Amino acid sequence: MEGKSPFGTLEYLYMPSRDVASDVRYFVDVLGGECLFAIDDGGTRVAMIALGADPPHILLTDHLETHEPVLIYAVDDLDTRRKGLRERGVVGRSIELPVGPAFSFTAPGMQRVAIYEPTRAEVLRHFIGRHDF
Repeated sequence: MEGKSPFGTLEYLYMPSRDVASDVRYFVDVLGGECLFAIDDGGTRVAMIALGADPPHILLTDHLETHEPVLIYAVDDLDTRRKGLRERGVVGRSIELPVGPAFSFTAPGMQRVAIYEPTRAEVLRHFIGRHDF
């Protein structure tokens, strides 16, 4: 599946939004996507949009600290993949995503990428159908 590549499947495009509710309406009403969930938790909004039959799904959020989206890939063995990236000189940080542990880094051109091991993939499925806004 992954071979020698450090990346598995591109599952999510984690995209910043200044107005998540407005962006959800655009992706649904204008582009024809499906809003799988729209959560407001303590003032932080996150919505998942499906534009195609298969991933990657778009996660719109108002809490990213930069304006660059994050490409989020699922991998079968995070420790091995992280080690391989570090051996190639990639500097990043370990983070926890709702769906599992991850390693996040920024490429020299400011592209943001993360790899994660889906140890808690059911977490997002739990939110499917929830629409707080």
